[in-house]
Amino acid sequence: MKIFVMAGTEDGRKLAEFLSDNGFEVTASVVSEYGKKLLAQYNFSVNDKKLDAAELAEILTSGKFNALVDASHPYAVNASNNAVAACDSINIPYVRFERATGKLEPSTGVYHVPDYEHAALKAAELGKNIFLTTGSKTLKIFCDLLTDCNITARVLPTSEVLAQCEKLGLTPKQIIAVQGAFTTEMNVEMFKHAQAEVIVTKDSGKIGGADTKIAAAQILNLPVVVIDRPKIFYPNVAATFAEVKSFLDNVRL
Repeated sequence: MKIFVMAGTEDGRKLAEFLSDNGFEVTASVVSEYGKKLLAQYNFSVNDKKLDAAELAEILTSGKFNALVDASHPYAVNASNNAVAACDSINIPYVRFERATGKLEPSTGVYHVPDYEHAALKAAELGKNIFLTTGSKTLKIFCDLLTDCNITARVLPTSEVLAQCEKLGLTPKQIIAVQGAFTTEMNVEMFKHAQAEVIVTKDSGKIGGADTKIAAAQILNLPVVVIDRPKIFYPNVAATFAEVKSFLDNVRL
């Protein structure tokens, strides 16, 4: 049974490996050279081209795939919408693997907002030294809206990302280029080093380090702006690898 797995996250890669180990013929899809390198250790095919809905539908059809597993990042709205549309257009099963949220209970100093723009505006209300842990893809939004603030951006240490930071006008002092995961203690030291007054993060779950970021901020008595997950329609959702396998086993029947 041929499965197309959107696997641009750590748990997505592990899910692709799990399905391959359980007898499925897996093609894993990523959208970056770095993601492709991370998949090199696994014994399955890799697609590294960014695809719109029509292109994805063509690949699924020409490759005679039986189902698509969407394990893209919880905030990858376009990727998931394209996957749903592609599967619907050619009538093949779609299942979303949705990692658990951070279960972030309302607490003093934690401010939930619906999107990146609101996050930038709320952060500016709370302080001037803003520490961003939201990645590089939406960095321009913050740079455009926080011109009166000092930004520290924690990003992946790749040449592409660093070039983007430079293009946006960030100085080396404003960039922390390092790959996680980060413990609470590591976050504390980074926040202190940057003299952060506000932390901005996403509800990316434990695997995305949301819990340790918030714990570190609370130790330092810093406010945290949390960007809630976008509301995306998924026709089928699985919360565990076993649930994904069960869905695919039923497709195979």
